[in-house]
Amino acid sequence: MKKKQQRAALLQRQQALVNAAKAANRSLTADEQADFDTLQRQIEQLDIEIAAEEHRDQDPSPAPADPAPAPAPAPASETQRAIEGERNRITEITAMCRDLNFDPTEYITNGSTVDQVRAAIIAQLRTDHAPIPSGVHITNTGEDDFRRDAAEALLLRCSSVRVENPSEGARQLRGMSLRDLAIECLIRSGDRNASTLLRMSSDDLYSEMCRQFYNPTAAFPAILDDTIRKSILYLYNHVPTTFQAFTTTGSLKDFKATADHEYVIGGVGDFLLVPENGEIKPDLPRTEKLPQRKLDTYGKQFSMTRQAFINDDIGFLTEVPGLYATAAKKTIDKQVYKILFNNGNIFDGKKLFCADHKNHITKGTKPTPESLQAIILQMQQQTDQFGEAIYITPRTLVLPVGYEFEIAVILRSAQVVGSSNNDINPLYNYPLQVVQSPVLNALAGGKACPWFMFASSDSAKGIQVDYLNGQETPTVRRMETVGTLGFTWDMWLDWGIAVRDFRGVARNDGAVIPTPAA
Repeated sequence: MKKKQQRAALLQRQQALVNAAKAANRSLTADEQADFDTLQRQIEQLDIEIAAEEHRDQDPSPAPADPAPAPAPAPASETQRAIEGERNRITEITAMCRDLNFDPTEYITNGSTVDQVRAAIIAQLRTDHAPIPSGVHITNTGEDDFRRDAAEALLLRCSSVRVENPSEGARQLRGMSLRDLAIECLIRSGDRNASTLLRMSSDDLYSEMCRQFYNPTAAFPAILDDTIRKSILYLYNHVPTTFQAFTTTGSLKDFKATADHEYVIGGVGDFLLVPENGEIKPDLPRTEKLPQRKLDTYGKQFSMTRQAFINDDIGFLTEVPGLYATAAKKTIDKQVYKILFNNGNIFDGKKLFCADHKNHITKGTKPTPESLQAIILQMQQQTDQFGEAIYITPRTLVLPVGYEFEIAVILRSAQVVGSSNNDINPLYNYPLQVVQSPVLNALAGGKACPWFMFASSDSAKGIQVDYLNGQETPTVRRMETVGTLGFTWDMWLDWGIAVRDFRGVARNDGAVIPTPAA
């Protein structure tokens, strides 16, 4: 009994150290931590001695009447194993509670296991909405799996988003409405009991969810965030835009205008012959200033309204954010085609397509074998800044909608169409990628519509789309908007478009595209 009293006194001294630190809103000082560890070692030693005494009291061994040979010592007695297990339990519980600023006394004295203490700490942290400190490893309680499954379940209800290999949990949650999901989240958090939540109206439940919306640990808004992000990523990557086929992609680290420079070898052209014992002539690189590249931010704000929650309108979480993401990518597409169509001045003060750049066929025609050969030859005869030949490989034919079938005939016929002599078609299987875009038709508005030829990106720069730090998909973030009755998110994407070189790009001013007969 005396040892138990000593142990209780030591625990009280430990608790006094912890209480003093809590009252001052600080961690234990170095001296206090040393005192705490010393007390803990004394407590552990008392626990061993107490356990040994209790074992002897429960299993007394009377001395034999006659002397007998001593038995061989056991490799490890049950008492030793019990003492070692108790020591490990106390050590783990004490370390866990000390890291998370909890009192270990009750857990140690009531015989709680390490797992039971861990679960109790998690439950208390969730109730207090306190973050788990970094470096503290706590086993998965299933909350992450539930949130992932719930987000997938919401996406499964959306016809425009495809979920690859949904989990079994997502299939089970698929039939839940937004109201049901909100109730489940509140029950799991322990904030309300099930009977109370089931009696709440959808309007009252919505108000409860709004109060949790800006709590970083709340499950319901986190599930909405995950659902929206996955919807945006899927739909953005499936927008059938075409600018990617003939532009290059770049990255900028900030929004400042970036002067683009390129070092080119100038002054002598070819390598010069060096005779025996001759001198190698010097040649300095020359800096050619190309266009400024600059990023801008484009964005939209959307919300899931109170009516949408009450009506269980899942589209506000899946399809609406996806539509905004789609609009972002289509905006880039339109901006690229406007640069081609409007033919404005570029970094050298001249129009992108002009006679000086040797990349403009002003006598517009529709794509024919002759006009295709002419634009290819024009591109291949372009020169660099010093009049030297450059190596350009025509690769992509960019057309308005309306020439698909004629181009298929031109590029897939072995003989020239209409030739009485079965002349060989020089464009047969010519390695051209054909890109069609209705954006050009819309820009033309029924007038002559130009078409274009692009070289491969490894032989000419052409047009480049830059993103902030290489982030090519929109970012979404929950926002608190004053006066807005609903769950609100901001979505934005940072990009900039620049003409990096006029070489490797050519334009035919085109012709009026006939309207198909009804």
